[in-house]
Amino acid sequence: MENNNKPPPSITINEKDDDPTAANPMLYGPLHGAKISKANQYLATVILCLSAVAAGTGLAWTAPVLPQLSNLENLNTTSLYATPEEGTWIASFLAIGAWCGAIPMGILAEKIGRKKSAMVIGVTFTIGWAATVFASKVGVLYFARFVIGIATGGSCVVTPMFISEFAEMSIRGLLGTCFQLFLTIGILLVFVAGTLISWVSLSWVCGVVPVVFVVGMFFVPESPTWLLKQERHTDATLALKWFWGKYCDANAAIQEIQNDLEASGGSGTIRDLLRNPTNRKGFIISIMLMFFQQFSGINAVIFFTVDIFQMAGSTLNPNYCSIIVGVVQVLMTFAAAALVERAGRKILLIQSSAIMCLCLTVLGIYFKIKDAGTDVSAFGLVPLVSLVLFIISFSLGYGPIPWMMMGELLAPEVKGIASSIVVLFNWTSVFIVTKTFPLLLTSWGNDITFWIFAVVMVIGTIYGFKELFETKGKSNAQIQLMLSSK
Repeated sequence: MENNNKPPPSITINEKDDDPTAANPMLYGPLHGAKISKANQYLATVILCLSAVAAGTGLAWTAPVLPQLSNLENLNTTSLYATPEEGTWIASFLAIGAWCGAIPMGILAEKIGRKKSAMVIGVTFTIGWAATVFASKVGVLYFARFVIGIATGGSCVVTPMFISEFAEMSIRGLLGTCFQLFLTIGILLVFVAGTLISWVSLSWVCGVVPVVFVVGMFFVPESPTWLLKQERHTDATLALKWFWGKYCDANAAIQEIQNDLEASGGSGTIRDLLRNPTNRKGFIISIMLMFFQQFSGINAVIFFTVDIFQMAGSTLNPNYCSIIVGVVQVLMTFAAAALVERAGRKILLIQSSAIMCLCLTVLGIYFKIKDAGTDVSAFGLVPLVSLVLFIISFSLGYGPIPWMMMGELLAPEVKGIASSIVVLFNWTSVFIVTKTFPLLLTSWGNDITFWIFAVVMVIGTIYGFKELFETKGKSNAQIQLMLSSK
């Protein structure tokens, strides 16, 4: 006998009468309690973060390649020669491209969606690496690095934004740190491969990554948040159930996203970003985190790792030292992913800036003694130990966390434009640091250069104590409320 007291299944959204997918069983809520599946969230994050691997290969490519291009003895194995001045431009053009790509990619992500924008980024990476492989003049390398930079800047906008929009709260911190983790994997890939193969073969290897990324993106649905902003409620529910599993409480999740969108009450313009005090505070904190990230000197260290060890007179093979640095960076960023939901964001950022300050100070003292003519052969491990500890502290804090907190602090309605401006600022800082680092070494000396970065880290530590607040375990609505009360 049929049980007429059985309640009907709850529908997760209010479908329109003419919605052809209204009968889709995926649109119905669970009958016996909600349960979130995390497998597809991990899968989507891995696929998305292949763009971070591509960005990492672009960032680190100059470390093993510039010494090859500037060595006249290698002209018999390569058709290209680059002067030291041209080498700084080869390194810096990536930052220029990232600067030019950040805003357009953010706008594109709002117009056509996160998924399609990510695929555009993958294609752009592929074009850049193809130009690198077939480059016969330095000018072509400038162009190739610029194109790779556009894709890198776009990846820094779209990937953290996309992840923050589908990540469930209990693993949002873990997934948010994956962008930096995969970036370091790309850096390590270049450090290892760069010691074994020529720069042309290395470029071929780097070019494979974005191709795999584009293929993988075909299997990832669009961001539920973006779909709701387009009033595509059915598609948003289907996407959310793909990310969170078919037994999740999609009704509550969709309603929470909808509430966040309505609470922001803006149209996503720069005016909404700057005039709304809450939006402005989240934006300023994101900018400051990126400032301390880059003016720690991290990209100067990554771009010129081999050169730093050569200047230090280290008895260790500089290429092997760079591999050690790369391995440590990957392992410690992985550790940060495990710690960020336990220790919290604020304490990891404070320890990061404090220890980096110490390492930079020690490096400055080492170079001060060495440049004064003192024999430092007995202290050959000091540069390696200092840089490894520097990388450890960076990887546990200012490496992954600013990217993750950018997605947490910015309100959904202004996230596209705000993320673009923050990334634009980030890459402006990258350009300034990488372009001026060799000039500072020449004009002011190795010691003062590292001490400048150390002073910035002192300021970063003070800022962390006074201005940052903990976002661990907080919903978007709670974070916005905390911003409004500051």
